[in-house]
Amino acid sequence: MSLAVSLRRALLVLLSGAIFILTVLYWNQGGSKTQAYSEAFERPHSHKDGSSFPIPVEKFWTYKCENDRCMRVSYHPGKTGKRVSFITCSMTCGYVNIWPAPTVKSLVSAHTTSFSVNVVQLEQDTPHREVRKQLQLAFDCFLKDLRQIQRLDYATSPPETGESESSSWASQNDVVGAAISGERRPGVLESLVVKISVQKSGDVSFSLDNDESYELTAITEGHRLQVEITANSFFGARHGLSTLQQLIWFDDEDHLLHTYVNSKVKDAPKFRYRGLMLDTSRHFFSVEAIKRTIVGMGLSKLNRFHWHLTDAQSFPYISRNYPELAEHGAYSEGETYTEQDVREVADFAKIHGVQVIPEIDAPAHAGNGWDWGPKRGMGELAVCINQQPWSFYCGEPPCGQLNPKNNHTYLILQRLYEELLQATGPTDLFHLGGDEVNLDCWAQYFNDTDLRGLWCDFMLQAMARLKLANNGVAPKYLAVWSSALTNTKCLPNSQFTVQVWGGSTWQENYDLLDNGYNVIFSHVDAWYLDCGFGSWRSTGEAACSPYRTWQNVYKHRPWERMRLDKKRRKQVLGGEACLWTEQVDENQLDNRLWPRAGALGERLWSDPSDDHDLDIMAPEVFRRISLFRTRLVELGIKAEALFPKYCAQNPGECI
Repeated sequence: MSLAVSLRRALLVLLSGAIFILTVLYWNQGGSKTQAYSEAFERPHSHKDGSSFPIPVEKFWTYKCENDRCMRVSYHPGKTGKRVSFITCSMTCGYVNIWPAPTVKSLVSAHTTSFSVNVVQLEQDTPHREVRKQLQLAFDCFLKDLRQIQRLDYATSPPETGESESSSWASQNDVVGAAISGERRPGVLESLVVKISVQKSGDVSFSLDNDESYELTAITEGHRLQVEITANSFFGARHGLSTLQQLIWFDDEDHLLHTYVNSKVKDAPKFRYRGLMLDTSRHFFSVEAIKRTIVGMGLSKLNRFHWHLTDAQSFPYISRNYPELAEHGAYSEGETYTEQDVREVADFAKIHGVQVIPEIDAPAHAGNGWDWGPKRGMGELAVCINQQPWSFYCGEPPCGQLNPKNNHTYLILQRLYEELLQATGPTDLFHLGGDEVNLDCWAQYFNDTDLRGLWCDFMLQAMARLKLANNGVAPKYLAVWSSALTNTKCLPNSQFTVQVWGGSTWQENYDLLDNGYNVIFSHVDAWYLDCGFGSWRSTGEAACSPYRTWQNVYKHRPWERMRLDKKRRKQVLGGEACLWTEQVDENQLDNRLWPRAGALGERLWSDPSDDHDLDIMAPEVFRRISLFRTRLVELGIKAEALFPKYCAQNPGECI
């Protein structure tokens, strides 16, 4: 009996043990599944300041190229072969992904290679000292961008627990660690030499006659890649570096940079003036925000940053000669620019192939900042300042126009021009403003005068003062905004260029060309990037609409719609997108500009033909601008999303 009881107890213990073992095995299997599931993700890279890299890794998916399209496929480690990242597929499938598209030739091999930024070197072949200096600075920025793209300033935080995860973390970070220690990192290439040759021009001053063409050739021999950029000027070479940057991408599978084994690009712009205007009067923007904008411009091959520095709302520039302008006109002590700030921005911009064109708008748009003349014994420098009702005397509050019959006003402008020219360097183009003069304002003070003639006299006086400020030489191109007054033909067409901001169908477009003026198109119905956000006041016109999409920007070709002949086509220097900032401050700057300003970059650099209807865009343009937007985000520019991320992951499906 006791034996039977003992056997039953033994069997019960064995059964309990078996159940326990099976339970443990079951949960371990579930844990392995959970671990495998979680390891399909990669922990987000964190910057040294704690911020995460803006582009997450997508370990769930691999991509394959079918009919020049990247197709998204579920990825199962160990079952579906090596994972192909989205950007590697995009760069090796279909069209060459360069934005703006090269105008002459672009060829890339089907094979790619990998490297890390520490193997990239510069060789220069130029007899020009200033060119050599600027190329070195530009190459330093190029390396800085590559480092950012490779995530080398970002570190992956180690997991809190788990030995296998720690091992995975270590392997993911050996690239980062090697970068810090200076050790040689993995990658096929042992060296990537960028040889830049500029033989012809030693001029590093901006001019509309700058030769911006370049040729780029890349050839791989063994473990060495030689890139040769040949240009006739620093500016062409700088564009070549921007193109090379877009032939390089980061693969999150091996944590290395990739590029083509061989490539060849030949390129030159269609238009000389490719501009972007930012208004820093209605809202203040920091120097860092402006620099970030210029980085995007360089990548887009936009070459003129039109800095609308002052307006009636505020005068943020601290003049060396007349600090009273900022004391009376700035929003606050901290919302100001010094002459050194302007110089710093201009120097930074030149490194990126961008010229800074400052504008002190005059005679209109000059209220706050100009009301201190009587205290200094200089008389009224401006009239109608803060006059009410404002709608009678200006387009938006506050009102104010410079006094055209006070010589002190012209002297102050001359000194301002001197300071800004010294800060931004030699130029053949300067912007004098000149728009939206309210004749009713002046009529209160000068009713015995031909008011239209008074505007003409003011602009000619401003030109004379600019000439004095520029060591007795008037810049070849003096830009003014279009208005009813620019059609009076009182300004010599051999010296004045008109920036046309009105509608693209307005008669003034034809009249200005017929009157012999060079023009820069900035049509409100296509290239005003502030439109479409509603009215900011309860009365009067305070907004333009609708929103200008990147497609609107891209497809606008006024020179084609106007059917210009060869002579008038030559009078079109280019175009400029404008961002007025009544409803924009630093928090919205990036996504109001990008990637729409990039769409303008391709229109003015490449001007590709467009046989599609107004609302139809070629699928390859969608794919290229989507990838270009990703490149902007990689560089810290918070560009606006173009469509749902699903569409970005599945190119062509949503179009």
